[in-house]
This record gives sequence, C-alpha cells and structure tokens, in this order.
Amino acid sequence: MLDRPEIGSRYDQVWRISEPYMRARKNDVHIPLSYAYARKLLAHYPDADEDIVSLAIILHDIGWYSIDMTDIIEKGFGPNMMQSDVRFLHESEGVRMSRAVLEQADWPEAVIVAVAEIIDGHDTRPYPRSLNDRIVRDADKLWRFTTTGVAVACDWFKMTPHQYAARLTAQFALLETEIGRQMAEEALAKTRVALMLDLI
Repeated sequence: MLDRPEIGSRYDQVWRISEPYMRARKNDVHIPLSYAYARKLLAHYPDADEDIVSLAIILHDIGWYSIDMTDIIEKGFGPNMMQSDVRFLHESEGVRMSRAVLEQADWPEAVIVAVAEIIDGHDTRPYPRSLNDRIVRDADKLWRFTTTGVAVACDWFKMTPHQYAARLTAQFALLETEIGRQMAEEALAKTRVALMLDLI
C-alpha cells in the first residue's frame, strides 16, 4: 500500500495552490500516487535533492489543465503519442504554470529553475538530465502499474484492464532506475491478482 502524502509538510502550500490544475486527465489521482512513489524512490537515492524531486513530481503534469480534454484523449494517447503536439504543449505549459505556483509559494529562483528543467521534456526528452530527473520520470510512470493506474488508463487507450496490463510488461525497460523497475514489477503483480487478470 502506498503511503499518503504527509500532512504538514513543506510542500503543503504547493499542493494547495496547484490543486485546481489537477482537475484534468485524472491528475488528482495520478499526481498523489506518483508523489508517493517519488518519496519511496528518494529513500533509495540519498544523493537526489528531496525538494527538487518532490516539487517536480507535484507540478510535472499541471500543464494538462490548459488543454482541452478531447484533445488530451484523442491526441495524447494515440499513435506516436509521446511526440504529439499536446505532449509538448503540456510540458511548456507546465513550466509556465509551475513558475507561477512556486513563486506564489515563495520558493527560491534556483529551485524554480531546477524544477522547470525537469518538467520541460519529462515525457518527450529521450534521456534524463540528472538523478533528480530520473527519479521524477520513474515516479511519473510507476502509477501506471498500480490497480488504480490500470483501471484509469485502460479506458484512455480503449483497452480492457487485461490488455493494458499486458502492454505494461513491455514498459519495465522504460524505467530509469533499478529500484523503479522492481517497484513496477511488484505493483503489476499485485494488480494482476487484484483485478483477476488471469481469468478476465
């Protein structure tokens, strides 16, 4: 079971300010789950910067708020989806919106810039720029392997849960860290049991 985000943390104000922007593309589900994975990954990678990773994962997908939901589904999940215009747009909008959120929450300029560097290209860049980036990229993907992730995303891809889970087995290799791959395998195994994917 994933830990819920801690209450009373130094990130609470960022959560509150960005909350309205999480009402697109199920990000109010995706982002908290990904945040929990980021916190778990941080425990394994002490050289990573806790603030940069935590803030980047909270804010990485708020740019979807600026895009019409029909375009998100039709263009963001079709063929060549990682190179679609809406993917690039949600990244650039995420950079813009994250700056406004972090400025409002009084985070320093160096943090704002570092978070923006991760958000910019987090889906479309072929390679991570840093350990912080690797952790955010893994945390962003790991929710897919959970029961919730399969239940939500299978509809986006017009698949059954069984079909979507089968698709996910090819995505272990996309994870950037060894711990991330282990977490993905464990989560998908639990999902297969929970959704009875050996039968339906």
